[in-house]
Amino acid sequence: MPPLYGHTGPRNRLVGAIASGRLPQALLFEGPTGVGKQRLALWLAQTLACEGRDGGEANGEPCGSCQPCRLVLSLSHPDVHWFVPLELARKGADADRQVELVEEALGEEMAARRQRPLYEPTSGLAIHGIAAIRLLLRRMALKPALGRRKVFVIGDAERLVPQTGTDAAANALLKALEEPPADTVFVLTTAAPESLLPTILSRVVRVRVARLADSVVAAFVQRELGPSAQSDVAQLVTQAEGAPGRLLAHAGASAAGGDAAGRFLGAVRAGPLRRYAFALAQQPFQARGGFTAMLDGLLAELRRQARSGGETQRLVRAISQVLEARGLAQGNVNPQLVAAVLADDLARGDAA
Repeated sequence: MPPLYGHTGPRNRLVGAIASGRLPQALLFEGPTGVGKQRLALWLAQTLACEGRDGGEANGEPCGSCQPCRLVLSLSHPDVHWFVPLELARKGADADRQVELVEEALGEEMAARRQRPLYEPTSGLAIHGIAAIRLLLRRMALKPALGRRKVFVIGDAERLVPQTGTDAAANALLKALEEPPADTVFVLTTAAPESLLPTILSRVVRVRVARLADSVVAAFVQRELGPSAQSDVAQLVTQAEGAPGRLLAHAGASAAGGDAAGRFLGAVRAGPLRRYAFALAQQPFQARGGFTAMLDGLLAELRRQARSGGETQRLVRAISQVLEARGLAQGNVNPQLVAAVLADDLARGDAA
């Protein structure tokens, strides 16, 4: 996990609250998207878990070298539970199976974030569903496995979705936020506090997480984004607007879209079977997000070919077809159908 950049003010206040024994047990970190709220929440979890802080860092920061610190940084601490919105590919037949599926999906997401710590935003359709709440309540009932506290980080808490017939679980979560067990700390994060239920807002202490100074964003770019970003530091700092996560969203979407575009073009050239298999592999009714990023990757590749002296008439026609498909995608049509039609159009263009 990369280091936490900036946010000195909130960090100092949180360390002071811990030292005085006055840290609230239910906190809400609110601020712009990409500013580092979930990273700050994990830093707080690390601070609470650290065994070397009292005799180590004079400023109360976690030492970073003790076993609990290392476990938090590797997303492996058994008492630190990071819940993020999920978009489940499968549905459980009953409540217990749904909880199992959420636990599996959450484990897979954490494994992916260990491999790629500078993670991208979650899908626009991902939520904290009732099964996730049930899983959280189960874990809350357990005793800490390693330290003295359990910490629950609930990222993008505005995606906590009330669902009909689940009053018992929802009320249990609200009760937990109002009177958490003595060994439990909740940290919710959101870029849209106005979207949270008033009953949740009334049970948390709100902490404003502000945009970072340009100098801090520049340090992030120079240390975390690799050699390719070094020639455009000033431009990237301006683009970030104090929220370095914005850069990850853009870079991640571009990279993922480019990879998907390459696979799509390969399928187009491989014949009808491969074309339709690729189209059917698209998630139905999820035209925005990854599918749109793939279309953007296609446009970038076709424009690159045009600049390199490719067949102008064919490329212009193909670009027009992709732009039409992108317009349809913004209307949330079925991407399987759009992908199949576009693949056929592009295949006919290659054959012409």
